[in-house]
Amino acid sequence: MATDTETNTLVAFVRERAVLIALGLFVALLVADLFRKLGTGALTAASLAGFVKDGTVLGLSLGLAGIGLAMTYSILNFANFAHGDYITVGGVVGWITAFLVTGLGSFEAQPLVLLRASSRTLGISVTTAPVAIFLGLVVSVVVTAGLALLIDRIVFRPMRGQRGIALLIASVGVALAVRYLLVFTLQTGPRGLTAGQATPSWDLPVGGGSVTITAHEATLAVLAVALMIGTHVLLRYTTFGTAMRAMADNEDLAQVSGIPTERVIRTTWLLGAGLTGAAGFLIALERGALTMSFGWQLLLLVFAAVILGGIGSVYGAMVGGLVIGLASRLSLVWLPESFIIAAAFVVMIVMLLVRPQGLLGGVTTV
Repeated sequence: MATDTETNTLVAFVRERAVLIALGLFVALLVADLFRKLGTGALTAASLAGFVKDGTVLGLSLGLAGIGLAMTYSILNFANFAHGDYITVGGVVGWITAFLVTGLGSFEAQPLVLLRASSRTLGISVTTAPVAIFLGLVVSVVVTAGLALLIDRIVFRPMRGQRGIALLIASVGVALAVRYLLVFTLQTGPRGLTAGQATPSWDLPVGGGSVTITAHEATLAVLAVALMIGTHVLLRYTTFGTAMRAMADNEDLAQVSGIPTERVIRTTWLLGAGLTGAAGFLIALERGALTMSFGWQLLLLVFAAVILGGIGSVYGAMVGGLVIGLASRLSLVWLPESFIIAAAFVVMIVMLLVRPQGLLGGVTTV
């Protein structure tokens, strides 16, 4: 007779195959309907290409923003709910810098610092003010990394060794403190950042129509890919990367082996938060506007990307970001815009039913 273990294994196998078959049939129906829409003219090739472009840009944004969250989880084993507000901080301080570099001398300092100077008058774009954009990006990385390190020293370091739930609750408090400090200092309301008329764009012909790619979308895509490649090189070919992988696998063994765990944790905060700040600045650049809560509003999608890719996996965050971004935008072929976030989460849930550990592993995969 079969043992309980064998029975459970068989049940799990049958369940997994049933989910795969159902998922395959559903995807086949979607693909068939997609071709039907293209064939009847209900959907043009240019519109489909536009959805893919928008999904790729969003996916790269989520992937870049998710790297720091995955790093934090892999080393400290807690979900950092302040991560979304680090995105906001990167966007805010970077754009204050860009405004000051561009407008100081022509405007008073106060409206520049509060991001209330006219974006049309300033005329900031990657082509008209590249130095301001570059300096804003650098400052967003430095300030966000410094803030994360300071918060770690004040809040998280004294709690080392606590259960993950305690650190999670503390991170919620940090998130609220950072967000309302920004609101208290800069006040609420959206801020226009770039001058739309000054931003060049290119129309790429697709199936009798065209897809427009702006210089800011291209900048986000190129820099996000470059930063991801740089992160890969750092993790795979440096001493820090080796130490970080060792800590993610077994912190106690890493400490016994002589790895300076506190130094690795500090470097993880610096690198992860720096990339998060860069993501916040680039997302605001691509959108042309920001609010004091835009990072918090993105946090659910960032979490979805990290969980889908394999929570704790840096590479999983990158891949998961692309999957979530493409799923949310391609869902517009069938669903109203108000359902795109729900569609992204449905994709995440279905994928986790098939592969519970995520696309690229789990906690130990750095």
